[in-house]
Amino acid sequence: MAKQTGLDFWQFSGATGDFLLPELMGSGAALIDYDNDGDLDVFLIQGSPTYPQGTPLVPIPAGWKPGNRLFRNNLRETGKLSFTDVTESSGLGLADQGTGVAAGDYDNDGYIDLYVTNYGHNVLYHNNGNGTFTDVTATAGVASSGWSTSAAWIDYDKDGLLDLVVVHYVDFYRRPCYTPQGSPNYCGPQPFKGTVTEVYHNLGQGRFKNVTDEVGLNAKPGPGLGILTGTFGTSGYPDFLVADDGAANHLWINERRSPQSKESDRVFREEGLSRGLAYASDGKPRAGMGIASGDLFGDGGQALVITNIPTEAFTMFQRQPTGDFMDATEQSGLAHISLPYTGFGVGLIDMENRGLLDLFTANGAVNVAMVRAGDRFPYREKKLLLKNMGKGKAFENITASAGPVFQIPEVSRAAAFGDVNNDGGMDILVTNNNGPARLLLNTVPKRGHWLLVHLEGTKTNRSAYGSVVELVRMDGTSVKGWVRGDGSYLAANDPRVHFGLGKGAEVNRIQVYWLAGECESWKQTAVDTIVNLKEGTGQPCERLSAGAGR
Repeated sequence: MAKQTGLDFWQFSGATGDFLLPELMGSGAALIDYDNDGDLDVFLIQGSPTYPQGTPLVPIPAGWKPGNRLFRNNLRETGKLSFTDVTESSGLGLADQGTGVAAGDYDNDGYIDLYVTNYGHNVLYHNNGNGTFTDVTATAGVASSGWSTSAAWIDYDKDGLLDLVVVHYVDFYRRPCYTPQGSPNYCGPQPFKGTVTEVYHNLGQGRFKNVTDEVGLNAKPGPGLGILTGTFGTSGYPDFLVADDGAANHLWINERRSPQSKESDRVFREEGLSRGLAYASDGKPRAGMGIASGDLFGDGGQALVITNIPTEAFTMFQRQPTGDFMDATEQSGLAHISLPYTGFGVGLIDMENRGLLDLFTANGAVNVAMVRAGDRFPYREKKLLLKNMGKGKAFENITASAGPVFQIPEVSRAAAFGDVNNDGGMDILVTNNNGPARLLLNTVPKRGHWLLVHLEGTKTNRSAYGSVVELVRMDGTSVKGWVRGDGSYLAANDPRVHFGLGKGAEVNRIQVYWLAGECESWKQTAVDTIVNLKEGTGQPCERLSAGAGR
């Protein structure tokens, strides 16, 4: 539905036959409400700054526009889903070698700001609140360098200000690589040195400090691609997981610097191996790209999916009562279904509002040895949609019946998830390398009931990232969702927490565990609606549930 709704965007990677790895890995996308009108706008990252100097591997359509593009959603004004390209007036049309994007309100002024990662220097855009953005990178001190991929906003010290984590890939340089048959090919990450994920601490007043070495992130370099924030430890402070390509995944656990330190003086310790997330069950690293997490069955559990390359299968981890993770790929049915695919963007979303999370992946190859030859750009793969069949059962591949767009092989990369038309159904925005952006609207008939919860922090950061929303049913059971904008691959997702409730939904209340430390409760019996909750306006929770973080 992208072209029909006005999302006219074509990603050009710059590829003309030189097989340069940076041109193969992007680009990103964001679903954001930049103008606070209650509907999701679209921001898309361009891969190459200029029209090609040589002959592009894939012909560029007439009227192609360089640079990143911002599209305003007209849903509130017109009552119908359509988009208007407002790039020129917004100031967001930078033409660079773009990769990913992170969205969050870093100065708590009520407007979502954007951080764009590039091959080269990155850019921080401050949202001025009047439809325009200002490049404040130099003043903020967050330009970074090298090859940045995904990024995430995270208040790691709970001071009410969003800090910034920037994932880095490899120290790339131009060198030849070949297929087993001896023809030119894109290199993998193996010939290159991995680079360090960076942390920028928000000092307030629009300034940041690079504290990467101070907090311990220099201990283990990448090659990093995807990032997911969450509570993986026991401190109640936000942690994060980085998917590494061809190396052990890095799980960075947030800890107090020392018993004598202030509680807010934090460092990160890498614990991927001890907590079961570094490798798959065979003890071998995978080509980790995208990451998604969620409560698969609405019963308080947590699953985590990391996408990989063909012959590896995507990896599914299940959290155990101890808090550690176990490889559940075989039991989930993912092993044989995903084996032929190269997965990038990924999401666990409730497509039918049944209270069960289904799995979507955006796929596209990276190596010509893995796909059939004869095509100048032979990296196209189909997307995957897998239906959750319930606890104890394997996922079912429903791609063939999911709609015509699922039958189009493309070189898909980022996937951003959110309710674009505010109808309670989760939609998907997909980017393609050397191809068009795709908007996959959820048209599943007879979906179940739903709630969409939007938070506004006061003591907590304004975006409420790191908070947890708990929906409590009439029978006392509950399901939780973590408030984040990150996850998937190179993407910024709808931060509103979506709950599918099934056909006979009976909701009692919503409880919010704010990152600042308080738990508040709101009576909630109405369903099929968007709920806006502001910190400080609820009642104290009756009791705190164990394991609030997800």
